[in-house]
Amino acid sequence: MTSATSALRILLADDHEVVRRGLRQLLRAQSSWEVVDEATTGREAVEKSEQLKPDVVILDIAMPVLNGLEATRQIHASLPRTEILILTMNDSEQLMRSVLDAGAHGYLLKSDAGHDLVAAVNSLREHRPFFTSKVARMVLQGFLSASKDCATDPLTGRERFIVQLLAEGRSNKEVATELGLSVKTAETHRANIMRKLNLQGTSDLVHYAVRNCIIVP
Repeated sequence: MTSATSALRILLADDHEVVRRGLRQLLRAQSSWEVVDEATTGREAVEKSEQLKPDVVILDIAMPVLNGLEATRQIHASLPRTEILILTMNDSEQLMRSVLDAGAHGYLLKSDAGHDLVAAVNSLREHRPFFTSKVARMVLQGFLSASKDCATDPLTGRERFIVQLLAEGRSNKEVATELGLSVKTAETHRANIMRKLNLQGTSDLVHYAVRNCIIVP
């Protein structure tokens, strides 16, 4: 646990410079906090987390190259003591559950960051969770212990990444190259995802990705 007197090392990951600048100002106003680096893609967030081993990663859920949810899973798997604060514009129950299942202990709406960011980071530095009031109420009411058949994410982490790549306009060949698969295997994954989500075409896939914060329109 980071002590109250030691410097808190923070990695800031968001693909929008204006957002990063505003968050950076809030964080640097705290005398014992240090923004050790910034990332503009999900993959860069994972790589820099593994290199720098920050105490806290502040991560936008909708990141290019690798979405924030998959980045969270990878960071949590390699650095279980690093706390992750998810920033999002979406407070859907499905997304909240997915974030918690991925290993993040903090969930903050971007609209609340101006007045809640410092409190959120302070909670995480003590390894205490921080959620918006809506999430806290759901936890209190036993939402997380509900049946796994209720409002769960139907996609695996890999499938969610494939959805991101396809929704960003990547071809089956590009998806295959990105994941180290054969084109035929990539095509099979795509077909399975479309069937699992009951989607009819690429436009449906893009709409799904936007609704579930996999990509930003």
